[in-house]
Amino acid sequence: MKDWDQITEALRARAQLMHESREAGLALTRQMIQTASKCIRHVHRHQFDEARVLLAKAHETSEKARAALRAHPELYYAGYLHDAEKEVVEAAAVISIVLETPLQKPEELGVGIMSYLNGMGEAASEVRRFAVDEMRAGRLDSATRILGNMEAIYYELITFDFPDSMTGGLRRTCDALRAVIERTRSDLHATASQHQLVEELRLTREALKG
Repeated sequence: MKDWDQITEALRARAQLMHESREAGLALTRQMIQTASKCIRHVHRHQFDEARVLLAKAHETSEKARAALRAHPELYYAGYLHDAEKEVVEAAAVISIVLETPLQKPEELGVGIMSYLNGMGEAASEVRRFAVDEMRAGRLDSATRILGNMEAIYYELITFDFPDSMTGGLRRTCDALRAVIERTRSDLHATASQHQLVEELRLTREALKG
């Protein structure tokens, strides 16, 4: 069994390299997720320049993560890179939706198809928070625009009717997004009705004064 010893010795060296790549990949994907999360927080604070800087940093880190894992398919497709890529897509899409700038394509972000689609779905859910803030500020046109973008994303995503094992749980993402859209639509309707009532009361007071 001398050949077995030689085989295992070679495999041990390869396994060590795989382990090192895994550790590097995990650290980098954690950085991607953290940076993307910070990017989205800056968007909600209307700190858009800072958000763009963080998005660029997240994209740079994602390239390093893919480079670290590419030589090992077992690691590259293990799932944690997909999850981190999804967060980067979400951050990029949130910026685009809020600022009305063109969406970045998967190849521009360097991500897989399913990471991209799931990230878009999560971005559409995330911007509900921005839409609600716009409603509170009385900017109903902006909130309506954002809701329209949420709906547009949802109606395209549900056409990707493929097995969950292939889409990475896209159906669940769509189900969650549908519920978010319904709540946002209801909030917008209630806010618009309230604003209309306030305006009618104002006009009535002015008429009585006249």
